[in-house]
Amino acid sequence: MADLDVGSLPICGRDNRLKGMLTDRDIVIKAIAQGRNPADCTAGKLAQGKPVTIGADDDAEILRTMSSHQVRRLPVIDGHDLVGMVALADVSRALSDRPVGDLVDAITKS
Repeated sequence: MADLDVGSLPICGRDNRLKGMLTDRDIVIKAIAQGRNPADCTAGKLAQGKPVTIGADDDAEILRTMSSHQVRRLPVIDGHDLVGMVALADVSRALSDRPVGDLVDAITKS
């Protein structure tokens, strides 16, 4: 993550299908904060639940999906293949201030 300057990484199985997402928050909360060495933990043990995704052709669904699931990053799937990631920063660069502000507000509510 540090080498790539990213806050999350996809976890794919041998079949190249997305199995989960590992975030920097997962590492901090589930390893470091509990006194565990992250190097001794597998990505699968730190990641949690089924990842929320967006289809490669579903651009109109990005805001609603991020908002309803309170996530800042979405893996982009084409069929069963992981083809990319879209982050809140990507959305903020592409949209006007109002929708982005509404999205940030929805994501950061407890």
